[in-house]
Amino acid sequence: MKIETEKIDGLQIAVIASEDIVIATAEDGLDLLGNLYYQGFDKIILDKKNITPDFFNLKTGIAGDILQKFSNYRMGLAVIGNFEKHQGAIQDFIFESNKSGHVHFVSSREEALERFSKHR
Repeated sequence: MKIETEKIDGLQIAVIASEDIVIATAEDGLDLLGNLYYQGFDKIILDKKNITPDFFNLKTGIAGDILQKFSNYRMGLAVIGNFEKHQGAIQDFIFESNKSGHVHFVSSREEALERFSKHR
């Protein structure tokens, strides 16, 4: 896993680059959050491919657990990917998350940075 740094409007944003799944469980999400929080990052950008596919099955509870931890620590998260193939409740979940301004499901790194600059 490689961590790139973006700075925008005084925020330090971690951009995670990896070919592997970085978050397979809620505990993995908390570990990533804790490590990056300790390093002084304010926000995280992560590719959809780096999150277990179970995240997108709301019945597993992984998405709720992970996003609750990010919310508790006030750490913004942007997940980059194509979410059109996901149907049902997950689409509603993505829509509501995007409205909240704290968690964003976006199509590109540039869109993630733009959202973070608007929702400090």
